[in-house]
Amino acid sequence: MAPPISYGALFLANPDLPQRLEAGAPLNTPDPTRFYGGDHSGYTDYPRLDAVGSKGD
Repeated sequence: MAPPISYGALFLANPDLPQRLEAGAPLNTPDPTRFYGGDHSGYTDYPRLDAVGSKGD
């Protein structure tokens, strides 16, 4: 049996996580201090892959 894997925090910081993993692109680092409170900060303001570029560009 494989160990369980959690992608929740990675998806919060990387809404395009499947594309990043496929491209071997760098991941945004989740900021837990911005989870579950306040406003949209931490949910909608992480840079998307197309704004950052991918490995090998």
